[in-house]
Amino acid sequence: MTNDLKRKDLSPILKGEGIPNFTQITPSEINEHFPRLLSEVNNQFNKIEQSIKQSLNSNHSLTWEELMTPLHKLGERLRWSWGVISHLNGVCNSPELRESYSIQQPEVIRLSNRIGQSKIIHKALCLLKQQQLESLDETQKRIINAELLSMNQRGVGLHDSEQKEFNSDSECLAKLSTDFSNNVLDATNNWSLLLTKESEVEGLPDRALEILAASAVEAGDRNQKNNDIPTAETGPWRLGLDMPRYIPFMTYGINREIRETLYKAYVSRASDGKLNNNKLIEEILSLRAIQANRLGYKNWAELSLSSKMADNVEAVEKLLEELRSAAMPAAKKELESLRSCAKRHGAKESAKLEPWDISFWSEQLRQEKFELNEEKLRPWFPLPQVLKGLFQLSERLFQIKIEETVTNTPTWHKDVRFFKVCDQNGETLAYFFLDPYSRPATKRGGAWMDDCLSRSKDSSGNTVLPVAYLICNQTPPSNKKPSLMSFEEVKTLFHEFGHGLQHMLTIVDYPQAAGINNVEWDAVELPSQFMENWCLDRETLMGIARHWQTGETLPEEEFQKLKNSHTFNSGLATLRQVHFALTDIRLHSEWNKETYLSPDTLRREIAKNTSVIQPIKEDQFLCSFNHIFSGGYSAGYYSYKWAEVLSADAYSAFEESAASGKDEVKIIGRRFRDTILSLGGSRSPQEVFVAFRGRKANTKALIRHSGLK
Repeated sequence: MTNDLKRKDLSPILKGEGIPNFTQITPSEINEHFPRLLSEVNNQFNKIEQSIKQSLNSNHSLTWEELMTPLHKLGERLRWSWGVISHLNGVCNSPELRESYSIQQPEVIRLSNRIGQSKIIHKALCLLKQQQLESLDETQKRIINAELLSMNQRGVGLHDSEQKEFNSDSECLAKLSTDFSNNVLDATNNWSLLLTKESEVEGLPDRALEILAASAVEAGDRNQKNNDIPTAETGPWRLGLDMPRYIPFMTYGINREIRETLYKAYVSRASDGKLNNNKLIEEILSLRAIQANRLGYKNWAELSLSSKMADNVEAVEKLLEELRSAAMPAAKKELESLRSCAKRHGAKESAKLEPWDISFWSEQLRQEKFELNEEKLRPWFPLPQVLKGLFQLSERLFQIKIEETVTNTPTWHKDVRFFKVCDQNGETLAYFFLDPYSRPATKRGGAWMDDCLSRSKDSSGNTVLPVAYLICNQTPPSNKKPSLMSFEEVKTLFHEFGHGLQHMLTIVDYPQAAGINNVEWDAVELPSQFMENWCLDRETLMGIARHWQTGETLPEEEFQKLKNSHTFNSGLATLRQVHFALTDIRLHSEWNKETYLSPDTLRREIAKNTSVIQPIKEDQFLCSFNHIFSGGYSAGYYSYKWAEVLSADAYSAFEESAASGKDEVKIIGRRFRDTILSLGGSRSPQEVFVAFRGRKANTKALIRHSGLK
């Protein structure tokens, strides 16, 4: 064995298969070995390309196995290694890892473009599609069509000079997106406010005070009166912009001045100084428009929609207008109700509610109207019990069993847990990692599912089981208490688990279409939003909600309060999502520098018809809109509402069955598993939905669920 081979065996970043050894993949390991991986993949691709070229020259008709299998194996080796680095950059961010990521990213883009722009591969794919049309199954045809579209959108048809510019701008866009995300993370972490008086934290529940005191301890703060370590009772308390600290204060904090300060800090993140994203936004939008034009599209939105369910921008705007027109009258009434509530309490802001008043008075009105205090329900939602209930629901609906493994599987943090998913007969189907808690300093905000391994066949014909990452940012445990979740955090966990189910329960053996792969972006939220609906299913919720100390089931009246408040302020919530989606689609279809309108100005124009309270001057929300500027939702944020139509309609199949007095949960659940969860990207989402529901989807269920009609 050569020294090179020994080094390869010793390098976890070069493994290219199986579950990564996260503890050994360090920035220095990446810097030393990842460039070698890129070189090896490039050399392998040259050999594949040369072999295919010889076959084409000899008029040999390539088969699927001769063309697609080696290309997938090559691509998977790169995806595996870069996927691990990208994953760690999101959950264990550090200056060293960030630097390693930024150094390697341009090289990854170059190699990806090199592969995606191969005219030899493109020609071979076209010939495979033409010559083997009758022998290919429907999944293979979808994969080939998707690959051809992807190659066209990577610039395979561009001439040399234009392709060179395209590649350069692709690298630039990737860097801009990374810089945007880093700026948001840094701006979020850089701001905090020390509160030292009890009057400043009046109204906050104990759980929130514990988190703020823990943050003060972490920052090295001391009690000013006696120099003691901060506690929830005595303070001081350090406020921040991460969700576990921001949301409770905006919801319960009586001190309006601090709410205003906190709100303005939050909506102005990454909008000034060295972390200012305004310039990056214009550069990203401009470059995306240029790239789209180079590829023959009118704008980036048209390019984005070419691979989605929605036919065009008009179809997206039509859906959003249906929802906007239904939500606007309700939102106006809801705002007036909030004003009336503030007036009843003698609040001076009742004459004019500001954005930092909405969450606070919404909670006050919710408590008045439903006598519901969601913060006080946290003790009934300890994470272990929520997981148990979620797994029981999954068994009830989909006939699967989930259990935590006790193996020495490497993880990236001590809080990460590893689970196994089995069929009813005990056959292992998949695995997943769960990283539940917020870590503001090193973990980006939000929640997401990503794939560690996709279902496929190895070289011996054995099935490679899927492995998922499920990432949340919920309230961490403290003072010997488990993570006591808010109801919103419960819904978030169910949401991400829905994504995970589609990834893990796939039966497609073509990895290019297994799980969420090759699923149109505006359908990919269907399983996740579908699972959220079950949070208010009686059997499910009562199985979840048990007091962490006494084991007492959530009182019936509290369940009814949650149920009755489900559509509370749904007009305002729907308008908010419509505003985000419409801003996104118009920024990517209408905005350009020649309009002399800044992206923020365009957003404010849109707000005139999509918001009942206009954005304040400090509001620079776009500067932290990670979804569209550093995530995968550019010209695709509407997907949340598009897929919500599908998910609400899918859930209504269970409602209709219950209303008819039939107990068909297992039958319908199995059909959901065998279609939407199992078929992945092997068929079109429309076809898969019809296979489950027996007809096309419509907006009736969503509008009904939202209480807008």
